[in-house]
Amino acid sequence: MYNKKMDEELDCGIRVAFKMFGGKWKLCIIDAINRGIARPNEIHKSIVNSTLRVIEMQLAELLFFGVIDKCTDEDIYPKKTEYRLTSLGKSILPILNEIDKWGTVHSEFVIERQSELLESE
Repeated sequence: MYNKKMDEELDCGIRVAFKMFGGKWKLCIIDAINRGIARPNEIHKSIVNSTLRVIEMQLAELLFFGVIDKCTDEDIYPKKTEYRLTSLGKSILPILNEIDKWGTVHSEFVIERQSELLESE
C-alpha cells in the first residue's frame, strides 16, 4: 500500500470515508462482493476497464482496513481464494445503494457531457 510522506488529516468524516472507500474501483469491488462475486478474477472480470493489478491492490487495501475478509480453501488444489464483506463493509451498502440510484437518475446527463468532452478533445 502506498504511504504518503506527510500525515493525513483524518479529522473529517468525509476524509475518513475517502481514505477507506476512495479509489477508482473500491466501491465497485464492494458491490461485486455484495452481489456474490467473490473470487479475485471474477471481481476483475465484472469491472469493465479495470486491471487485475489495480483490483488486487484495492482488495489489499480493503482487507487492511477490515472492509472485507479473505477466505482461502486450503484443502483443494489450486487454492481457492474468496472475499466477503465484514460488518464494516456491509455498513457502507446503504450509501452505495443511494449512489447507485443517483447515478441511474443522472446517467443520461453524464453520458451526454462525456460525449461532449470527447468531441472537444
